[in-house]
Amino acid sequence: MLERISIELTNQCNKACWFCYNTSRPHGPTSWTVEEVNRLVRDCAANGVRAVSFGGGEPLQFPGLFDLLALLDGVLFRSITTNGQLLNGELLERLRAARPDKVHISIHFPNHTTEVDRVVAQVHTLARLRIKSGVNLLVARSKLAAARIAAESLHAAGIGNDRIVYLPMRGQDTPTPSEVAALSLGQPFQSMSCLSGCARSPRFASISWDHKVAWCSYTQSRRALPDLTYLGICRALFGLPLTFCGGTTEAAA
Repeated sequence: MLERISIELTNQCNKACWFCYNTSRPHGPTSWTVEEVNRLVRDCAANGVRAVSFGGGEPLQFPGLFDLLALLDGVLFRSITTNGQLLNGELLERLRAARPDKVHISIHFPNHTTEVDRVVAQVHTLARLRIKSGVNLLVARSKLAAARIAAESLHAAGIGNDRIVYLPMRGQDTPTPSEVAALSLGQPFQSMSCLSGCARSPRFASISWDHKVAWCSYTQSRRALPDLTYLGICRALFGLPLTFCGGTTEAAA
């Protein structure tokens, strides 16, 4: 039974990183409406799903994000994953009013000190607003030294491994599990459940901006939702393979 779902609200993203697994871009399309997402998530919650994560693209560029968070307040655990570049001013105030259960801010370029410093400051700002937050630290094999320095900076700022998710780059420039673990400063750490090997979780499903379902956010094996219901997700997942997203394995290192 599914316990967690991830929904890409839009393919728009102001950052447009060259390595983006779903090729998000500044003028990317949006196909979801607030009503559709609200209906789907409520049906999932009624069938045992306990948490939803909203991403993209950049979820802060989805016009109905704050309405959606408010509509689902108390229905299930609601989190968003953002690059943080728009997380200020009016949007920050609207996010506070919408009361998400958690906000994950991504560091895509740990070699950019300004990005690391910005995310640290934003985590502290969210804490002052009583919004629980965490950091998604992208780890590329070619930037392991920078990732370690970024991790040390996060720890020095009081952001420990209980709030950091170490995400290995997928598709290319992928670190081994041992290389990711070495960044944890000798402490227990959080990463992808498939860190040590490609595998699906029967408790998780990813739903893309164009209404397609997959066992993982990174795989290319996807199937269109037959309808916007929990049963529709299950039907789409039935018999759906999980295609390895690529990258370095421990044995190949």
